[in-house]
Amino acid sequence: MKWRKLGKIFDPRDHQLANRCVEFAQSPQVLVLPDAIRVYFSTRERDEATGKFLSHIAFAEFSRDFSRVLRVNAEPVIPLGELGTFDEHGIFPMQVLPVGDEVWGYTCGWSRRSSVSVETAIGLAISRDGGLSFERTGPGPVLGPSPQEPFLVGDGFVQKVGGTFHMWYIFGTHWTRYAEGEAPDRVYKIGHAQSPDGVHWTKDEGQRIIGDRLGADECQALPSVIRVGERWLMAFCYRHAYGFRTDPTRGYRIGHAWSDDLKTWQRCDDEPLLETTPGQWDSDMNCYPHVCEVDGRIYLLYNGNQFGREGFGLAVLEP
Repeated sequence: MKWRKLGKIFDPRDHQLANRCVEFAQSPQVLVLPDAIRVYFSTRERDEATGKFLSHIAFAEFSRDFSRVLRVNAEPVIPLGELGTFDEHGIFPMQVLPVGDEVWGYTCGWSRRSSVSVETAIGLAISRDGGLSFERTGPGPVLGPSPQEPFLVGDGFVQKVGGTFHMWYIFGTHWTRYAEGEAPDRVYKIGHAQSPDGVHWTKDEGQRIIGDRLGADECQALPSVIRVGERWLMAFCYRHAYGFRTDPTRGYRIGHAWSDDLKTWQRCDDEPLLETTPGQWDSDMNCYPHVCEVDGRIYLLYNGNQFGREGFGLAVLEP
């Protein structure tokens, strides 16, 4: 199988976004509606007090073939957390999952630190108005640090299979200064947890379910899982731990893995293959994938250069 690229379908600079956000449409996540496709993403506002970014959740609605943008949200989807909470400085990403008459949003909350740049954890927010707005189940996370996963728990992606909720997520393994005087860089891997209710989770503690391609310091992020025939396909992104901001050969690429049981995964990045496109919006980087099924076709939404600063694109899975 292969991904056939359909091009960039959304550029945040072409739309009026809420929360004074002007750039970035990162980590697109799909909610299939009866007559449209809603894509949630993270966009950024500049914090006037510090000059740093704050990440907010927004959405755009598309026609069912993704060919037209029908509207973008005018009102905030979910506010940032209160002072001192795990999502005080941003939410990126938020995966959405229909559960009965509600839409559940698994958020990755960001908060700044002193010795290192950030800490993250996974929260849960619920929408009772069809996904237009979300309310937290509480001010704290539903999945966070534990003895063998001490920091940077995030990027939760949840599927309910056979009465059990499965979550694939990332957790940090270590922070390292790779050069004298440089800020520390982080390394994170993909893990798995299960839950009977989608709220209380049991981790496969410390288990790294995806093998490394770039060595022990490979960073893996944004797992997204879908059933393809009788097997399960995971798309994720991976990069080198340092130098990725300035050297395109060390930046994010899309990886893949296959499973028969949702727990044991065989990595196969070239099946299906998604490559960068020279001279295009995704020439240097492919990152933050999301796989979904719409009207019998399997799609991949993903970001390109500069971590999604200029929006997201689309590809379709073909034999």
